[in-house]
Amino acid sequence: MVRHGETDWNRSGRLQGQQDLPINARGRDQAVAVGRLLGHWFSQQAPGMLAATDLVASPLLRACQTMDLVRVGLGPPIRPYTLDDRLKELSFGRWEGLTWAQVQRCDPQGARARKADKWGFVPPDGESYAMLAVRVLAWLRELQRDTLAVCHGGAARVLLHILAGVSTEKACETEISQGRALVFDGPSHEWI
Repeated sequence: MVRHGETDWNRSGRLQGQQDLPINARGRDQAVAVGRLLGHWFSQQAPGMLAATDLVASPLLRACQTMDLVRVGLGPPIRPYTLDDRLKELSFGRWEGLTWAQVQRCDPQGARARKADKWGFVPPDGESYAMLAVRVLAWLRELQRDTLAVCHGGAARVLLHILAGVSTEKACETEISQGRALVFDGPSHEWI
């Protein structure tokens, strides 16, 4: 699993949710770098593993742009990938575009409620991590073979909980890096 490269909203601390934003220059560099890392990682695995790995991305622009650059780093031949709506970032609803400081000022009750139950809290017109987990679990159940997915921080936190058994509290607080890959193998996971 690869989180999309940095966007200008990431840099400024704005909640992106499902806003369809491009990656910036740093995000492009991150995507190229993680593609190279993965190309090397796959070369160290069983022969033919990369050829037998499906590629899928969230349909949001930042994930697609990242996947396009990751595929170059994987080396030839550049293979096609599919899109899956279930890998979209969780929706922050009316909070999208705001910084956390702005959320705390304009919706202090909601900010407190989210802090008390980050996994279950639903922002106004948005969705919770628990709701996102339903989407991601449905996607996981359909996987037929090893898969390289480019998606979002929320999906990565959900995968940490579902696949690695990380508690919902810890998963919600885990920093999900851009420019690195999170590899799951059964319940174990590692950053590369």
